[in-house]
Amino acid sequence: MILVLCLLGGAAAAAGGAALRLRRADLTALQETLDERRLVARAGASAPALQIPHVDLTRCLGCGTCIAACPEEDVLALVHGQAQVVRSHSCVGATACATECPTGAITVAPVATDVRTDVPALTEDLEAVGTPGLFLAGEVTGLARIRTAVEHGTRVARTVAERIGRADASSAVDGDAWDLLIVGAGPAGLACALEAKRLGLRFTVIDRDAEPGGTIAHYPRAKLVLAQALELPLFGKLKGRQFRKEQLMELWRQLAREHDLPIHHGVGFEGLERGEDGTFTARTSGGPVQARQVALALGRRGDPVPIGVPGEELPKVAYGLIDAHSHQGQRIVVIGGGDSAVEAALGLSDQPGNRVTLAYRGETFFRVRRSNRERLQAAVDRGDLDLLRRAQLERIEPDSVHLAIAGDGETEHRLVPNDRVFVLTGGKLPLDLLAQAGVSFDPTDRPRVEDPGERGSGLSLALRGAAALLGLTLLFGLVHLDYFGLDSARRAAHAKHEWLRPGRALGLWLGVGSCLLILVNLAYLLRRDPRFKVRFGALSTWMTSHVVTGIGALLLAWMHAGFAVGSTVGGRAFLALVVLMVTGAVGRYLYAQVPRAANGRELELSEIEAELERSARDAGVGGFHRDALEAVRGLAQARQWQGGLFTRLSAMFGAQHDLRAACVRLQRLGAEQGVPHGDIARALELARRAHRHALASAHFEDVRGVLQGWRYLHRWFALLMVLLVLLHVVAACLFGDVGFGVELAGDVGRGGER
Repeated sequence: MILVLCLLGGAAAAAGGAALRLRRADLTALQETLDERRLVARAGASAPALQIPHVDLTRCLGCGTCIAACPEEDVLALVHGQAQVVRSHSCVGATACATECPTGAITVAPVATDVRTDVPALTEDLEAVGTPGLFLAGEVTGLARIRTAVEHGTRVARTVAERIGRADASSAVDGDAWDLLIVGAGPAGLACALEAKRLGLRFTVIDRDAEPGGTIAHYPRAKLVLAQALELPLFGKLKGRQFRKEQLMELWRQLAREHDLPIHHGVGFEGLERGEDGTFTARTSGGPVQARQVALALGRRGDPVPIGVPGEELPKVAYGLIDAHSHQGQRIVVIGGGDSAVEAALGLSDQPGNRVTLAYRGETFFRVRRSNRERLQAAVDRGDLDLLRRAQLERIEPDSVHLAIAGDGETEHRLVPNDRVFVLTGGKLPLDLLAQAGVSFDPTDRPRVEDPGERGSGLSLALRGAAALLGLTLLFGLVHLDYFGLDSARRAAHAKHEWLRPGRALGLWLGVGSCLLILVNLAYLLRRDPRFKVRFGALSTWMTSHVVTGIGALLLAWMHAGFAVGSTVGGRAFLALVVLMVTGAVGRYLYAQVPRAANGRELELSEIEAELERSARDAGVGGFHRDALEAVRGLAQARQWQGGLFTRLSAMFGAQHDLRAACVRLQRLGAEQGVPHGDIARALELARRAHRHALASAHFEDVRGVLQGWRYLHRWFALLMVLLVLLHVVAACLFGDVGFGVELAGDVGRGGER
């Protein structure tokens, strides 16, 4: 007995130690995510291209399926056990996160549509507001996904065909005007051309590049491109979801050849005019082109932005990199801080004999994917390339560049010898050209987008279904109350016994139905786990089914047992099913409410920090306000996120003492710096509020950590229930006496297995 107790104690200690290590790792990851989000907000990179996920915290369970489904990196992360947007600028408007969310907590919607002046005003048909017959498709709309571009191009061609009222290639057309002019041969333009070909439209395509592909043609060699279940007109679905640049380029060329698409390469688009009869005349480098409808699919890459420094006209300066392999044995300077600049610097540093310097005017690479940041840091650590932060390009000379590197209170002017300079700071959007063509960028012309807001738990449909099942169950019991109202001994003599008892007829099939619903209920786990290839149906539908089938299985089992659960294996399985339903229902509430409270405190803390920083800028004494912000933030982190158990408990009693001491230090610092008394008082008030919210957030996180065990309780009871049901079925098969030869469920209602 002592040995058994020792073994159990050792196992419990090992499990407890593992749980503590996991919890510490969870807190470390949480702090890293909070720091990342704060860094992005400070850098001013919180505004996305056009759309971002909106997370309804009343529904989010923190399952992480949205993070796994996102085609981009670092857009979403778990904060206090719930999905939060961390790097909104990295979002490309994909809807995979919303599709895969089991509770419907995510909505991908436009943001800041009332202030943005770089997004075109379009109707639902992608038609420019105020200019009938002018359509936009692909990146030029603000959405950068290849799949979205293909969908846009296909939709535009179909809309044009419907308006012309003809999809037969043999129909006659009056005049010389084309039915459709497509500007651009990227994914959107090609899809539009393929669909126009299929529908029999008279169309032509112009593109300024020498081959189809659009922006993809300008990617570096061998760059991996995510297509996401792409389906092209006249081709069908692409096999696979990830392709290298060269694979997609070859596909574009193949489609253009096979379908004889009328693409005129090397022809630039210079402007557009609309006649009184509605016909468009496009000005191009190859002469005027007339068309009834026009689809602009020319992307947002535009022309390179001049950097405005002496020497940028030198032949060694380039604004793009296609093939890093063609540059070897050179001293190279790359200017920029985005993914393109980082990938170019890494690719060039891999070539023999190159010495690469990456110069970036910012402090942190907030616009760069995490994988690229990690690769960059690894290359710097190995000495493969030099990284200069806070570096501003001053001028370029034939054999060097001059940089101004900002330091703490002083600026260093550095000369970097080099043979080549790559300026990868982005292109100029063709806004003026589009505006002249009739595209409006006035925010008032765009349809108003309502804030998705909070929509409740999302269980209304499931609860209505469960209520209906409960009503039917009670009705069934009332109809047969003359049988179910008897004790088990008297039921055997009742006329309904042969078809209502658990081992016969309807009673047996109720047990079979309960087992089948349990199987359907567990299938939700296969659909949610990305390791399995079960992908049909929306995950939110599966979640609703998970709730309904769980309750349905319980009610069928209750009817199968004759509304009288006995002390048998089957009875234990029923009780396990009851506990499973209760833990699921309670956990469903706790999973959302406790993390939601913590995230609410984090939101308020972020607003206070933003106000402190605004106060610093307005007062012109940013040093004091930054010190106040950092002191309070560091105090909360030291006590709550990085300490051990006793340190975290002591925070409940010592936090106010520490805050008072910090405020005294800050007040003294403000007086020394000559900060006005009112500014000091305001900063200290914000500091106290920030500290209060930080501690509250941390305490909610502690509660969430404890309640996280509820989720494991739910899972362990699910396993126990399945094992008990299997034992019940096996016992019924071995000892039962049923109408078709098998006692599948046993006579639970009579208190024994037969």
